[in-house]
This record gives sequence, C-alpha cells and structure tokens, in this order.
Amino acid sequence: MTRINLAITGCMGRMGQQLIRSVKSNKDFKLVSVTESKKINKKVSGLNLSLNTESAFKKTNVIIDFTVPKCTLDVLKIAVQLKKRVVIGTTGFSKKEERLIKMYSKKIPILKAGNMSLGVNLLMFLTEIASKSLGNKFLSKVYEVHHRHKKDYPSGTALMLGKGIAIGKNKEFYKMIGKKFLNKKSFPYSKKINFNSIRKGEIIGEHEVKFSSGKEIVTLNHESFDRALYSEGALTAAAWLMSKKAGLYSMRDLLNFK
Repeated sequence: MTRINLAITGCMGRMGQQLIRSVKSNKDFKLVSVTESKKINKKVSGLNLSLNTESAFKKTNVIIDFTVPKCTLDVLKIAVQLKKRVVIGTTGFSKKEERLIKMYSKKIPILKAGNMSLGVNLLMFLTEIASKSLGNKFLSKVYEVHHRHKKDYPSGTALMLGKGIAIGKNKEFYKMIGKKFLNKKSFPYSKKINFNSIRKGEIIGEHEVKFSSGKEIVTLNHESFDRALYSEGALTAAAWLMSKKAGLYSMRDLLNFK
C-alpha cells in the first residue's frame, strides 16, 4: 500500500507535536512537511521547519491543520491552488470565516471537526437526540474544562455540543448562543444556551451537557485522558478524506452517524 504524504501545520503546538508522535507509529503515513506561521530555524522529526507556502505543501496528499483561524484560512488558500485535501482541527472561527471554509470546500475535500474523538462525536449525536426528545420544556447548558494554556473559549467541542442542542430543537445555533462564562463555579440555565469554560492545570478535556425541566436533570458527559485519541482521529480523517470528492465533511460523515 502506498503511504499517504502528510503535512502538519502548527507543528510546534501541543496537537502538532502529538500528531508527529502518532505519525511515527503509523505505517500508512509519511511525514513530508512540518510548518509554522513564523520562521523558526529548527528541524522537526528530521524535516526543516517551513513557513506555510506552496513549496511546503507541494509533495503532500493531505494537510492536517491545528493552528488558529487566520493561519487556517491562509493554508486553505494555498491548498485550493494546489488541489490538496485538508483536515481542520482548528477552532474559534467566526461566522464569516465559516462561510469562507464552506466556499473553499467547493474546490477541495475538507474535513472540519472541533473534536476528532469518536467518543465526543458520539456525545454530540446523543445531545441532538436528547434535545429533540426532551423538547422546549427543558433548558440546557454546556460546561467544559481544559488546560490553562488553551486560549479560546468556549472550546470548539463545547460549541459543537451547543450546535447539537440547536439542531435537536430545529433552531439556528447562532441565535441560540447565550452567555459565555469563564472560570465560574456555577452558571445558570436560560432559554438560550449558556456556556461555562474552566481553564486550569493540564486537563486534556472534559465536556458536559445538562438539560433541566426544573423537576429533573439529564446529564451527558465525556472525559479525555490521552491527547493521542485526537491525533489518531485526525489521521483516520486524513486517510478517509483520500477517497472523497470536493466538499465539507465532518467526523459524523466519517463515522456514518445518521
């Protein structure tokens, strides 16, 4: 079997480093390029660290991107020119940036996920089902915990779960976004979806969705213990994307959740 040539953007970040470790133990991939958004004179996994340029991505089949929104969009512009597939694990996109990603996906295959974990994507699926089944008599909120280094909040996964609540109620997510709290010991339910983000220690990731009628509470939750589950999920996504036509895909498509 021919190995898949892979480029990793944001290679010096936590997920970039974890991806490099996972690629080393995966015989289906060959790491051909590692990049950052600024010039760093350093070798990573035997490769010269490059800027995000056409020459950096020329020999790759798939680009895996865990960076920041501006960098992701710069990478997508190059990927479209070179007709390269892209797996996006970056989070924190604005509504305008989401529209740009959708536009680029008309020209190349893109898989975008706020979380690459099988368990988290199952949690989102169950959140949709619970939201639809419980109806408007139940208010909902989303709680998440991550390591103190994580800058964006709510996390991309928390927003995914919020979107799952909105889908279940057949409402537009952006109109249902409520208050976004940071490091609060407790936070209220509301008719919209409130979020509370905790940043502490080296916690990899915890997510919880609660539905309350005032008489009972339904709780769905997921905890991550090893960052490798995200990198392995991203590699699975990269391999899956090899056979796909231009379009915007998600882990839900990969996992065939209906």
